[in-house]
Amino acid sequence: MTDYIPGFGNHVSTEAVAGALPIGRNSPQRPAFGLYAEQLSGTAFTAPRHENRRSWLYRMRPTAEHPAYQPYDGAVRFARETGDAPLAPNRLRWDPVAPIRSDVDLIDGMTTMLVNRDPGDLEGVAIHVYAAAKDMTNRVFVDADGELLLVPQEGRLELLTELGRIVVAPGQIALIPRGVKFRALLPDGSAKGYAAENYGALFRLPDLGPIGANGLANPRDFETPVAWYEDCDEPVEVVQKYMGSLWSMTLDHSPLDVVAWHGNLAPWRYDLSRFNTINSVSFDHPDPSIFTVLTSPSDVPGRANADFVIFPPRWMVAEDTFRPPWFHRNVMSEAMGLITGAYDAKAEGFRPGGISLHNLMSGHGPDVASWQGASAAALKPHKIDGTMAFMLESCWPYRPTTFAQEHAQLDYDAVWNDFPKAILS
Repeated sequence: MTDYIPGFGNHVSTEAVAGALPIGRNSPQRPAFGLYAEQLSGTAFTAPRHENRRSWLYRMRPTAEHPAYQPYDGAVRFARETGDAPLAPNRLRWDPVAPIRSDVDLIDGMTTMLVNRDPGDLEGVAIHVYAAAKDMTNRVFVDADGELLLVPQEGRLELLTELGRIVVAPGQIALIPRGVKFRALLPDGSAKGYAAENYGALFRLPDLGPIGANGLANPRDFETPVAWYEDCDEPVEVVQKYMGSLWSMTLDHSPLDVVAWHGNLAPWRYDLSRFNTINSVSFDHPDPSIFTVLTSPSDVPGRANADFVIFPPRWMVAEDTFRPPWFHRNVMSEAMGLITGAYDAKAEGFRPGGISLHNLMSGHGPDVASWQGASAAALKPHKIDGTMAFMLESCWPYRPTTFAQEHAQLDYDAVWNDFPKAILS
């Protein structure tokens, strides 16, 4: 197993070959072994020190050495196409998406479901699902539009990146920064899951406020890989996502040739079981913001470009309280996925691998069966177990892609039919 260095946003120094990492300067006149010094900047040069994210890479060839890109059409569902119709305020839900074919890798097996904003705005997010059945062989992928958060649902991914190797399994998440090339292998032969693509401010840990110094996701539980490199002088295809489109070119070598690096912009993985859940121990149902793992702020304080929120196993002990998520309308738009188990506010129809969407000001909440069960439940301490759901909440309304529009469940609204009218006398 590859070694990892703990910490979120830590400054890391790591080398795969002793002596490859310069000491005391970033770009010496003659780097060791004839390597090339290259800075990868995830933020502007002039970003405040506490927000500045960049790493220095020492590689066998410069990234600048490559031929022109050409349009790539191999990933037929990895697309932002939404059509020209007005966005309806309807609630939507999807069953797990059928694989494209039985012989596709992670990139060709991507299906774009929900998008908002244009990547060129440097704001917004997109949600994809993937179903892969073969390794990425002799090719790599790089996302210039945003950072890519991978959420496995079935099967592990082994991610060979420019900055090291990561193995991520269901129940874990992994992030590949914008501009970092990687190849995905399938240790279990196939893999399914979700991918959240963030065009806006980099994901960070949320402030804890009155919670205090401890709780939610702890920085030390995030794992960054140590340096690793691939010395290969054979043709390698590079597929790049840029301004919403896919492009391709071929190198005569592997671009995964970073021998050493230091900085605070790097891939990482996180085990969701290490999330320290905060909840009520008296009464009432706290806002779901208490389950935020990562946040991408917008220009409006307190209004996130994206929040990655999870609903993990946890104890429910509140008194005289309707314990599932309550009926709600929100200025934020909520897209949910289910990794395993069942979600406590949905009796049926929401399966692992599926997605639901409640856009800005769409009324939502528990279905009739969940409401009846929670209203009549004996309020003893109860543990919600065997489940893991997530939500990618955004201040920008989501638009379903053309593919998603054609494959939505037809009867989702019916889950809120037949609520009894309140009797006032």
